[in-house]
Amino acid sequence: MLKFTPILLAILYALAMYRFSVWRTTRELDTQSTELADPVLKRMTDRLAAALDLPRVRVHIYEIDPVNGLAAPDGRIFITRGFYRKFQTGEVSAEEMASVIAHELGHVALGHSRRRMIDFSGQNALRTALAMLLSRFLPGVGVWIANGLTTLLAARLSRGDEYEADAYAAALLTKAGIGTAPQKSLFKKLEALTSGAGGAMPAWLLSHPKTDERIAAIEKLETRWQHSLS
Repeated sequence: MLKFTPILLAILYALAMYRFSVWRTTRELDTQSTELADPVLKRMTDRLAAALDLPRVRVHIYEIDPVNGLAAPDGRIFITRGFYRKFQTGEVSAEEMASVIAHELGHVALGHSRRRMIDFSGQNALRTALAMLLSRFLPGVGVWIANGLTTLLAARLSRGDEYEADAYAAALLTKAGIGTAPQKSLFKKLEALTSGAGGAMPAWLLSHPKTDERIAAIEKLETRWQHSLS
């Protein structure tokens, strides 16, 4: 029984962290966000909604400065106040903002937003179990090895999710008549938009595919769609 104690402790820790993370995220978003009310962006979200056969797509403003977009575990879509300011100053177009919303809708539709919370818990469980086991054989460095391995796993999972959300967004934007050009142009702007943003990097740039790789993946999809129509 003692052999399995580290694993059992890791599972209990993961469950506790999962519940706490969901509660903390939901509470913070509830207290620091309001529904977006912008007539120009509403025209964009109405086009996305029509393409999805939905009455409307709700978007919320998350009152923080870093440029980012996110999909909550409960399915709500958020853009940060900092991102919205970039739109207000003309640094980001309405179509480019629509591509952000479409991307986050992809995370919701594909189950990434909920799965990421589970992944977060699973990664903590794996990190704890590995640290306990490796520390028996490699005292002092077992924890560092465990952290490194779980970080690599998280990055790989995250990159896969981003490619899938990109593909979903590309298809949705095409169906809505907006096209993929704003999606690709925004990728090229993101690094400049987020520089000096309090050190907070958006999901697109944190352990995720490189900009040119993401654009190449979208263009590959476009080529495939053109061939299927010809």
